[in-house]
Amino acid sequence: MTDVLASEQQPDDLPRLQKALAHAGVASRSACKTLITSGRETVNGEVVFELGSRIDPSVDDVRVDGVIVQLDTAKRYFVLNKPRGVVSTMSDEQGRPDLSTYVDRVGERLYNVGRLDTDTSGLLILTNDGDLANTLAHPRYGIQKTYVAKVRGAVTPAVIQRLRDGVELSDGPINVDAARILPDGSSRTHSLIEVTLHSGRNRIVRRMLAEVGHPVDELVRRQFGPLSLGAQRLGEMRELSAAERGALLNAAADGESHAGNAGSTVTAGRPGDGKGAKGMRGVAARGNPHRR
Repeated sequence: MTDVLASEQQPDDLPRLQKALAHAGVASRSACKTLITSGRETVNGEVVFELGSRIDPSVDDVRVDGVIVQLDTAKRYFVLNKPRGVVSTMSDEQGRPDLSTYVDRVGERLYNVGRLDTDTSGLLILTNDGDLANTLAHPRYGIQKTYVAKVRGAVTPAVIQRLRDGVELSDGPINVDAARILPDGSSRTHSLIEVTLHSGRNRIVRRMLAEVGHPVDELVRRQFGPLSLGAQRLGEMRELSAAERGALLNAAADGESHAGNAGSTVTAGRPGDGKGAKGMRGVAARGNPHRR
């Protein structure tokens, strides 16, 4: 097999592959050895079976079961379940609650990936990886987001179809990627619906639903790309697992290569769990986010 490592000499100061995987949180050192010898790991697109192979974490692309491994452990990624009333900035001239309340607990500078409206709650990614933050937030990469909205009135299948077909707004036409009515939470006066779209336009979900005659009373973002809130409590911030980091990096890479959006939702587990990001353990997004 040809040498796939970035450094042909493999100097002794470079880490061994199994040690780098274990340090990145993939699995224990012994389990990482098994991943390598069983052919479930690649370096720069090629399977490496040899234990003791050295890699350069700064340039080599390492994956387990197709999931990118973030070898730079200085880069950190968090998911915040942002409450309503918190502005998506690190400081606010008007003195409103902001993200610094949560970031200060980490003790280092973090960037928020995009924004959520002050009156919208839900999943917000915070990271010190500025390049990834810019990639995920850029509209051209089309990362999908899923929202649950409590809207006024009884939403009908015809309304759902109209959202799928597209509506005309002041800044141009727009359609959702998917939409459905959620019976749990709907009443005579309100409906609960789930919408998925990849647009990053300002207040786009609220404007679309108002256009079809169902103004939003409450809005929660449940998913961003491969990440889901799951059972995460309102106001809770947690660091991503190795599996979630890999799935997020895969989503960014897919976006950059115009290969589409990320696959299945990931909320827990490790790349070595058996089937990569699409088969990892995790709790799927579920429940009524408005039920306090």
